[in-house]
Amino acid sequence: MQAQLDNRAFTNTEPGKKSEFTFNQQASSSEEENTAGDLRLSVRSFTFFKDNEYFNRIIEGYTLFGTQLNPQIVYYPTANLRLEGGVFLWKDFGNARLRQVRPTFRATYTKGNSEFIFGNIRPHLNHGYIEPLFNFERVILKPLEEGLQYRYVSDRVGLDVWVDWQRQQYRYSNYQEEIAGGLSGSVRLTGASSPVTVSLPLQFTATHRGGQIDTIDRPLQTLFNGATGVEARYQLPTHPTTAFRVQAYGTGYYDKSFAYQLPYRRGNGLYLNATAETRYLNVMLSYWQGQRFLSPLGGDLYQSASRSVGSPTYIEPHRRILILRLMRDFSLGEAAAITVRVEPVHDFKEKKTDFAAGIYLNFRQEWLLGNISRRERVGK
Repeated sequence: MQAQLDNRAFTNTEPGKKSEFTFNQQASSSEEENTAGDLRLSVRSFTFFKDNEYFNRIIEGYTLFGTQLNPQIVYYPTANLRLEGGVFLWKDFGNARLRQVRPTFRATYTKGNSEFIFGNIRPHLNHGYIEPLFNFERVILKPLEEGLQYRYVSDRVGLDVWVDWQRQQYRYSNYQEEIAGGLSGSVRLTGASSPVTVSLPLQFTATHRGGQIDTIDRPLQTLFNGATGVEARYQLPTHPTTAFRVQAYGTGYYDKSFAYQLPYRRGNGLYLNATAETRYLNVMLSYWQGQRFLSPLGGDLYQSASRSVGSPTYIEPHRRILILRLMRDFSLGEAAAITVRVEPVHDFKEKKTDFAAGIYLNFRQEWLLGNISRRERVGK
């Protein structure tokens, strides 16, 4: 799906491959032909540095600095069924211990334009959400999602429906089960040959905390968020590397819980983006105006209630910010890319400007080890 930012370096199977803009720019399926019996080695590496120099009461500043590695063995029992299994390692710099060591497994069945995924689904930025609904930093802080996913990708329609089972509850647990899910889709209205691409996006997320077999007396919580609007992109005919994009979204928030634990039951927001894509740099200007808006999966800056350590009870029912984003991807070959982003943020209420900066290295590559279906049995 055509997300708010061009995150292809974070989602594509070949992060450094230079490709033309497509309607479904977040699609991450490989174009390589697969044969039944293929056995492959897959390595995914992500090194990140993000420095948030924030001095406000919604979210304070902090730094994320580390690396993540996910080697896997890939097997194709049939040409359209892909099985992956491996281990995920997460190491934060400045910490001698590994933060996470987790097994990974994914089964992907592809039929035409449809893709069915079981296990470790295609997470975070692959969904294609705008930042008020889905925090960019989940690519670092929540790198794995486990559950079910359906994806449909065509020239005119993009759809991602998913469920992430975040925390499993057992009998006599002293915690609640946690589930997240949603839908992200977009329909292109203009033809493939049109210099202007116009599309209608629709996005929805839901989170739930509850369960009936725990030992704690805590009410369940169910929260909904949604967004829709219009997106347009104009490609300059004489300059194939230059384009302009505009996006306008209306967002919503609704607390469907029986007992309310948050400061607002309903909220909404207006989110506007204007982007200039050039050969040397992408420049985006974003305006956010939120009215009692909350989003448990969304970015910190867009909330109308504090997520900070120092001011946890602070609320800001009417929040307005302006963000300037300077972005550039540097290809290191088809398998790797470095992404650099600088993002000044102006808070209209505080009348001050903070900023964030990030450098990210994405590496993803696969090697064919052989085809085991073609080998004859020993002694035959």
